[in-house]
Amino acid sequence: MENDIWTIQAALDWTVGYLERKGDENPRLSAQWLLSEATGLSRIELYANFERPLSMDERDVLRGYVARRGTGEPLQYITGDVGFRHITLRVRTGVLIPRPETEVLVSEALTLLPPVPKRIAMDSAPEASPEDALGAQRPLRAPDRGEVQPATEVQLAPASSMPSELSGPLRVADLCTGSGCIACSIAYEHPLVHVIATDIEPEAIALARENVAALNLDKRVQVVQCDLGEGIDAKLMGTFDLVVSNPPYVPTSVLAELPRAVADFEPTLALDGGADGLDVLRRLLPWCARALKSDGAFAFELHETCLGEAAALARDAGFTDIRIEHDLAGRPRILTARRP
Repeated sequence: MENDIWTIQAALDWTVGYLERKGDENPRLSAQWLLSEATGLSRIELYANFERPLSMDERDVLRGYVARRGTGEPLQYITGDVGFRHITLRVRTGVLIPRPETEVLVSEALTLLPPVPKRIAMDSAPEASPEDALGAQRPLRAPDRGEVQPATEVQLAPASSMPSELSGPLRVADLCTGSGCIACSIAYEHPLVHVIATDIEPEAIALARENVAALNLDKRVQVVQCDLGEGIDAKLMGTFDLVVSNPPYVPTSVLAELPRAVADFEPTLALDGGADGLDVLRRLLPWCARALKSDGAFAFELHETCLGEAAALARDAGFTDIRIEHDLAGRPRILTARRP
């Protein structure tokens, strides 16, 4: 195709064939994703514009993307973003890519908090300004490419007009935040949450701060570089409503079985959980016992082989209401419990 006109159909067919030869597990999906990113078209628009020629710039971008994908590099690192629940996050090498299992973790974490107060329409709160309205310009993920787009403007009342029993902030700690996907999602979906997100890696801290800023969550999400919760103010111990974490949890012996796209490109520090996958959990539990208020809760994502032992450790540490939840594939994945 070097000197030919590259139509969208021809480029798609060529990319699929190339990625098949390189061993891509789903070459057509990868080709659609990369071509969509190179052209700015959704996947539906690709198929509606099969005869449109690619510009030279689009051809060059697509070639670079395809070459990188041919080495096994994850699509998210190539395109630089990923859809996660109701938001889009920036991603890059050196920081773990957010996954669907972690979306389940966020769902379970939100159920452990008091529910989002019923929103009051702006016309019933005339003194509130549009700039303070919760939900104004709330972005929604487009169904096709994971893009954030502004929703229709339904202006809602500010937190000051919420029911008085939840007028104060809910305090959440997100340890091992990585890209900030958990902290940003919880703060985005619950208007009364204030999150302290921590990570030990400078690359993760920088990326998490970028995502917080891009989502305009600076006032409710603070990103702190430290090991687990060690950098969180000691005065806050005993005040947290929720601790949530997607820690390194893959048993060391299982690392060799990970797909090449994970093992070769994602940071081992964010994956390796020690011999049984529970090294970090053993450090998280005593910190949670100090950090959580009475009836506060935690939610942790863990390896499917570890949940039984993890639940026993939580029980031995004095936690109650211990539950194991399953991921989208039906595998045990999330451990939740409460401090009595």
